[in-house]
Amino acid sequence: MGAVDWDHNAFYHRTLLRQLPQRCERILEVGCGAGALAVEMARRADRVDAVDRSPEMIEAARGVVPGNVECTRADILEYPLPEAAYDAVVSLTTLHHLPLERVLPRLAHTLRPGGVLAVIALPRADPLRELPAEIAGVLGHRLFGATFATLRATGRGAWYAHEPTHAVMPVVLDPPLTTREVARRAGDLLPGARVRRLVFWRYLLRWDKPGQPR
Repeated sequence: MGAVDWDHNAFYHRTLLRQLPQRCERILEVGCGAGALAVEMARRADRVDAVDRSPEMIEAARGVVPGNVECTRADILEYPLPEAAYDAVVSLTTLHHLPLERVLPRLAHTLRPGGVLAVIALPRADPLRELPAEIAGVLGHRLFGATFATLRATGRGAWYAHEPTHAVMPVVLDPPLTTREVARRAGDLLPGARVRRLVFWRYLLRWDKPGQPR
């Protein structure tokens, strides 16, 4: 792993946290990985339900999360989700592993009225339409990586270093859908859903469930 490599997922934690409602009693995280994001969301909610189908990830997450986070090994497509139970459903680099036609309606079903679905995932490369983002990503990755490596070397924090479990996380090298295709399908399934490309090889999908929060 090169000196300028760094964790894009950790970099986008703040982006997801900014999507959360002001007040959250309960949050569902789909694909919690090693639990880093769940730890941060636990400060914003009474309870976080963190789900991942990897036993290695669940074991790692259970070792770091606080008491108001429940970690469950399960496939979100089979996991029994209660109706209108969550103020927010959050997912980081998991949705591209799943068929949108199956997973998005399930996540919408488990949101309370006024709740927020916030997802960051990987799009398939689409250089003809997203060339500026691709160029910015390559250049920014190296520039930011060199800066973060310097800060880590001087003892100024972790600065998006990869977690020890990074090597065993599942990786999809060729996600099935481009950002444009995700936007079209999400809009059909969840009218009002918004999708935008992020610089470092991710997209952000946000949907606000109609209705007033309780």
